[in-house]
Amino acid sequence: MMTTVMKRTATASILSLLLATAAPAARAQGGGAFRHEWAAGVSGGMNYASVSFSPKVQQSMYAGYTGGLTLRWITEKNLGLQLEANVKQQGWKENFENADDGQDYSAFHYRRRMNYVDIPFLTHVYFGSGRMNFFVNLGPQIGFLLGEKTEENLGGVEPQRMNAQHAMPAAKSFEWGLGGGPGVELRTGAGYFLLEGRFYYALSDFYDTRRRDAFGKASAQVISVRLSYLIPFR
Repeated sequence: MMTTVMKRTATASILSLLLATAAPAARAQGGGAFRHEWAAGVSGGMNYASVSFSPKVQQSMYAGYTGGLTLRWITEKNLGLQLEANVKQQGWKENFENADDGQDYSAFHYRRRMNYVDIPFLTHVYFGSGRMNFFVNLGPQIGFLLGEKTEENLGGVEPQRMNAQHAMPAAKSFEWGLGGGPGVELRTGAGYFLLEGRFYYALSDFYDTRRRDAFGKASAQVISVRLSYLIPFR
């Protein structure tokens, strides 16, 4: 029940922020001629991921890559919509330094890489004019698991801690959640260059999380740094 409440609270908070941010931009439509604009291009960057497990699993951030295609439609002054299709790497990297049995496992490692195709549906709110704009992207996204790979060096030893995940592949291939973040855009005659930070919080679990299962929660959290290049067309 607590997990459901947390998910509903997170959803409501992000949606409230989205509405609060978008409303002033929508009201700013008047004043001067405005032209709708389409832009399309590519993006790439780095993901820094972890997994929210319950019971908790000691982790550090897992670094992976992301890249894909972007289509953006500026629908009115200061406001637009953005659709993306990305291939991304996320997962988790375990930390054995704080094992409960007092032994030194610092030489051991366990990493799980999960490859996804994700499709964000974003509201694009921007501020500024001319060559430099600041923006915020916010919205839901869905993802589909393509596959996963494990890298480990445990030497056949399992410390006294939660280890069920080591032998468990993902039980669910569909993922959904909410994401967004700020960025800056430079407009030039050769196209638009964007630098963006983004945080994604999955509201779904990739393991079964019923009462009889090993985990009550297993959802991804991802911080991304992305560079994009868009070409405008009308």
